[in-house]
Amino acid sequence: MSDVYAYHEGDAPLLLSVPHDGWQIPADILHNMSGPARGIPDTDWHVSQLYEFARDFGASTIVASYSRYVVDLNRPADDGALYENQVATGVCPTQTFAGDSIYLDDPKIDIASRVARYWRPYHDRLAAALTAIRERHGYALLWDAHSIRSQVPRLFPGELPVLNLGTWDHRSCDVTIANAVYAAAAASQYSAVMNGRFRGGYITRHYGRPDANIHALQLELTQRAYMNESTLEYDKTKAAELALTLRDMLQRFLEAAKAVQTVFI
Repeated sequence: MSDVYAYHEGDAPLLLSVPHDGWQIPADILHNMSGPARGIPDTDWHVSQLYEFARDFGASTIVASYSRYVVDLNRPADDGALYENQVATGVCPTQTFAGDSIYLDDPKIDIASRVARYWRPYHDRLAAALTAIRERHGYALLWDAHSIRSQVPRLFPGELPVLNLGTWDHRSCDVTIANAVYAAAAASQYSAVMNGRFRGGYITRHYGRPDANIHALQLELTQRAYMNESTLEYDKTKAAELALTLRDMLQRFLEAAKAVQTVFI
């Protein structure tokens, strides 16, 4: 058992990763955090709750326990930038998405220690799960689940679509599979885009290897679709409606992948 994540093992070829829903912060880090940061505003609020239905599909799930302010599980351990010419938030961020300082004083962050303590166990478990799934089924599917406020002016202009699919420009997932998932998104009541502002973070890019029968997708949801972005309250009515579309997208993911594997095995 690890305090870094909660893991559930299913029997389907699908793993759901939720790296930014965690809210825990160790006391030695919390004592030096600023007022704005203590509210952990950049959390992917309620995402694990929204996807509780994924177990109905037999999905395995891994959900982070600690805040992304402790360590960002969707950034590379070497802190390399993912997007050119855009604000980089880092594996151990020092500013919120709004640009506020996370710390009161210079935190003197030991990135290597945080990576070893909080980042590595999550990725070791994720990698092991994908390997086991592929060995059992012949292929593995990874769905990296995220959410974000609809408007974050410092990071992007205007308002984001509700459904933001990323496949690292089709390098992390077979294009036929990705297109099937996107078709479900585009047919829904929600605005949708693929490989727009969010093309997939470290998890999608690192683990998605179609040539090795591992297909990875990232879905960045805008929070207005399932919660109140001002009060941070979960809206059960909105969430239930959104879950219908998410179910359809996951079903297409599974069906399209099975068809592709049948063709290529």
